[in-house]
Amino acid sequence: MKKIQISPSILSSNFSELGNEIKRLEEGGADMIHVDVMDGHFVPNLTIGPPVIKALRNYSTLPFDVHLMISPVHKYIKDYADAGADIITIHPEATENLEESINLIKKLNKKIGLSLNPDTPIDIIKKFLPLIDLVLIMSVYPGFGGQKFIPKVIDKIKELKNIKEKQNIKFDIEVDGGIDFENSKLVVEAGANILVSGTTIFKNNDGNIKKNIETLKSI
Repeated sequence: MKKIQISPSILSSNFSELGNEIKRLEEGGADMIHVDVMDGHFVPNLTIGPPVIKALRNYSTLPFDVHLMISPVHKYIKDYADAGADIITIHPEATENLEESINLIKKLNKKIGLSLNPDTPIDIIKKFLPLIDLVLIMSVYPGFGGQKFIPKVIDKIKELKNIKEKQNIKFDIEVDGGIDFENSKLVVEAGANILVSGTTIFKNNDGNIKKNIETLKSI
């Protein structure tokens, strides 16, 4: 079984101290930094853009795991690549030509991620699985942090793992949304190897980031 990696979401961090928060995550044992980008259109919220990501690059050597919840996404991919994203994850619904967007991310020498909302079927991305590095399964409806985990996505994780093994394809399975110390066991058993967590990492155990990351990794 692949080692569990933790990608803390800075959506739950103190935005007035973002640089220092990212330093704390790196010191606490995070494997990458999860950056949620929202446009107020594809999802009902607004977060950060390329200039902020570029500024934050100075605070960490960890890979930036950038989840673009924006539409139309294609014309912004290069901006986020140039700003310092290492993994660029997009939603199939957010681009007119998914293959073209995948090829652009590859051309920019970034890792390619595709994200599935709770109601989005795997079939929509199945033919692209050999081309990508990561599938991000949303276990909440994207747009806000702090939501409750949706249990029905467990079956989707299992289905994805089954496809991966049967076709002998290499990609990571990442899960994001309401991940805590209990349900993380379920998603790892189902086949996930990267856990995105915000509230649990920043708020549990009186904000002891190192302890919270270590607990999630030991699941």
